[in-house]
Amino acid sequence: MKIKYIKETDIVYISFSSLKIAESDQEKPGIILDYADNGQIVGIEILNASTKMEHEIDMIVQITN
Repeated sequence: MKIKYIKETDIVYISFSSLKIAESDQEKPGIILDYADNGQIVGIEILNASTKMEHEIDMIVQITN
């Protein structure tokens, strides 16, 4: 899993796999789920992330095995 903050666009992206994104759905305003062909969640995109967080976003977190 990787968590990335893109400051220029104010987006947080949480990636669960490297599968190709086949479909994206906006579940709630500003929250987009990306799906693979098999229905598995590939990632979650949070738009205007700084307005949805309690504290400033000041780091990029990457957790890998």
